[in-house]
Amino acid sequence: MRSVFKSSLVWLVFFAGFTGFLFGETEFPMESVFGAEKSAMVQTPTLVYVIPVNEAINQPNLFVLRRGLKEAIRKKADMVLLDMDTPGGRLDICLEMMEMLDYFEGATATYINPDAISAGAFIASACDKIYFSPKGKMGAAAVIQGTGEDVPDTARMKIESYLLANIRVLSEGYRYRTEVVRAMFDSEYELSIDEEVIKPKGELLTLTAKQAVQEYGDPAIPLLGDGIAPSIEALLTQEFGADGYRLERYEMTYSEEWAKWLANITPILLGAGMLLLFIEFKTPGFGVFGIGGIVILGLFFISQNIAGLAGNEPILFFVLGLICLCIEIFVLPGLFVFGLLGLILIFGSLLFAMADFWPGQGLPLSFELFQLPLFNLLIALGIAIIGALVFARLFKGSFIERSIVLSSALQSNSNKAEEPISDQRELIGKQGRSITRLNPSGVIEIEGKQYEAHAEINYIEKGKSVLVCSMDNFKINVKEHI
Repeated sequence: MRSVFKSSLVWLVFFAGFTGFLFGETEFPMESVFGAEKSAMVQTPTLVYVIPVNEAINQPNLFVLRRGLKEAIRKKADMVLLDMDTPGGRLDICLEMMEMLDYFEGATATYINPDAISAGAFIASACDKIYFSPKGKMGAAAVIQGTGEDVPDTARMKIESYLLANIRVLSEGYRYRTEVVRAMFDSEYELSIDEEVIKPKGELLTLTAKQAVQEYGDPAIPLLGDGIAPSIEALLTQEFGADGYRLERYEMTYSEEWAKWLANITPILLGAGMLLLFIEFKTPGFGVFGIGGIVILGLFFISQNIAGLAGNEPILFFVLGLICLCIEIFVLPGLFVFGLLGLILIFGSLLFAMADFWPGQGLPLSFELFQLPLFNLLIALGIAIIGALVFARLFKGSFIERSIVLSSALQSNSNKAEEPISDQRELIGKQGRSITRLNPSGVIEIEGKQYEAHAEINYIEKGKSVLVCSMDNFKINVKEHI
């Protein structure tokens, strides 16, 4: 009777699910009926994503960790494993990396191979599990200045108090971790367990692999380490079985190494790129300055991509902005709509490329998100504006300007040399003709002499009659005379 009832119940659920499936009211419940048997037969291997943390803890390592965590999130990894070998480094970067690990919702672990010294010890302690290679060492995490000198006592106590609070929050559920990490950076702290002094006062704790996995207490648990393995593969086999995991690694390339370095000079890249584009727009035609500006801004996008700060969308908007500017200059000059749209797209793409978005968190727009990008962009604009002023003031009439604007390169003899600015002001109101296309800059001829000029409205074709309207320190402004 019980088997008949059970069979009837299964068929009733099957029929209800099939009916709902046909009429779109519910999903087909085969998985709910046979889910337990299916999960018992098929087990998905644990996806482990390995991120290297090598050499000194500095900005490039922060970039690598940020990009690696984002890749792990996109790949839906179950565990992030830091492959660590570092002598330490900057404390501010260390704190950022510790906080960054919290963005990953899966398990986090560190494989110390072979050193996690100073800042590396703090980063490792922020992970759920800490593994060691046979020669692994972790500790000696006293706070010192970048010059190697000791931090003044008051500042040191504040920093250590903040560090200890962070470790205490991250170490909840780990019996000895807070005390062990404190013994690594506080020389005055004595670490003792079960009346055994592990680290006396007056020195810093540095644990070997064997010391880290030694068990203490009742019930006995390891002091700090969760295991020792000769390699990452051996470690994962030890934890999940030979067929219980899939391993993916963050791969570094030579181009990425260069891009990480370029990311440290972001304001300089932005400023130089915009300055070259400014010079290009002030000169007729399209040449080396425009190409150089585009290349330098392209290097900026490359550096931000490797830092994990930008996807493909900012590059797309930047290219669209350039296209709009080209339409404004070459196709529909004077309309201003495409020019304004192009500038908005370009500057917007630069800001978004520097903003730090995380996968799965939507688009949380806030001032804090764009505070650093705005600061970098303002520095870049300052570099471009100052460079433009220097270019306009200091190189007026020099060989550099003549080579750029071609104001005297088109002259055939000395009696056509460009006149001083004070004499050129007498040209206002005079008529001449354009001997090149003014788009918007070009060359005009007045009374047998050639001058570099700028079309005040739209563009002026070659051979047209022009009228000098005004004059400034950089160019003669003309309009077509009808």
